[in-house]
Amino acid sequence: MDLSPEDSLRLNVLLANKPQAIRIDESRMTVYGLSDKGQAEIPLNPNCRDDQYVKRVKEMLSGHVLGSPGGYPVYLQRWTRMGQMRDESLEQLLLLGEPEAVVAAVCAEGLTDELARRAWWAMEDSENARRMLTKPAVVQGQMGPVLAEYLVEHLAFETEAEQMMVTVSLVLQPGLISDAQRDELWKRAQRKNPYYVGFLSAVPDAIPELRPAHPLWQAHNALLDERSGQGDPLAGLLARALSPAGQAYLDTVVKVFKKPSTQEVVNTSLDVVANYFAAARPDGMVDATLDELLADAERWVGADSHAQALCGRAPGLADPLRAARLLSGLSYGVVRPVFRDSTAIGSLMRRKLEPVISPLLGEVAHLFAGKI
Repeated sequence: MDLSPEDSLRLNVLLANKPQAIRIDESRMTVYGLSDKGQAEIPLNPNCRDDQYVKRVKEMLSGHVLGSPGGYPVYLQRWTRMGQMRDESLEQLLLLGEPEAVVAAVCAEGLTDELARRAWWAMEDSENARRMLTKPAVVQGQMGPVLAEYLVEHLAFETEAEQMMVTVSLVLQPGLISDAQRDELWKRAQRKNPYYVGFLSAVPDAIPELRPAHPLWQAHNALLDERSGQGDPLAGLLARALSPAGQAYLDTVVKVFKKPSTQEVVNTSLDVVANYFAAARPDGMVDATLDELLADAERWVGADSHAQALCGRAPGLADPLRAARLLSGLSYGVVRPVFRDSTAIGSLMRRKLEPVISPLLGEVAHLFAGKI
């Protein structure tokens, strides 16, 4: 059975006018088309069950746009969500009235700011907004602030810690939200621990909280600047961590580690902290237990040439350097003995983690002058 003559005519006229995107509202049985002149609206007149009729509309659109009357191949969902769609196909995907086709477009590496505008009109969705804010062209375009505004407004309704962390880190990219919005997110982090992880990931050197510099920074700043200027990565790392900004960062790390809410928060935090201290591990990431990292750090501080040069002139930097080396190796390996056979969250998880978190915070104390 074909579409009703009236619908067939109107849809063909819509397609002939080269729309920028098409959206189908199945609850209202209406097709919408976006053009540079605004939005067109076509109420459907089904001659069979609504779900069957919508399928025929999608087949008609697919036949016109792709030359394939079978509709969008949703079995390609996993492939397209990985961003492996050809850039030249993206405009066509937005004309199919198929939500999964919109997802394929926003996942594509070639997504432009203009295509993001069309995709957002076709399907406003928090996950789509997050996907698009991973694309530099969108972040730097006109759609970046629009998507960030939407995510900030809807952040209060997110229940998954992973989505909270990702959302906060994305909207904190330069130029997306105002200082007032950033400060409000920081205040909300006191009740939503995962927000802190977003700040640690996105703005490690611009945590919106003032902390005094570490006394070691006051004592050895000249040495650290001198060595850093000579290309010593460890001197630059210590100068960063012991500075006021670094102390604010470490204070936030302590807040996260003392009261993580889920295993995802713990795992992500370990990776984020390891990345901050990566200069102490140029050989790359490792998968090691805390005991293995402690032993490694002890050996390393006595063998690494940069560490030895710093300690030779300032012996008081040995413990901070050892701690930095250990923190650079954090990964799931540290908590695997606890998480391997557990799905615990909240207070039960924190009790199980105590044998790991307590010595870990002890290492942080070598770099952080505040209370732990």
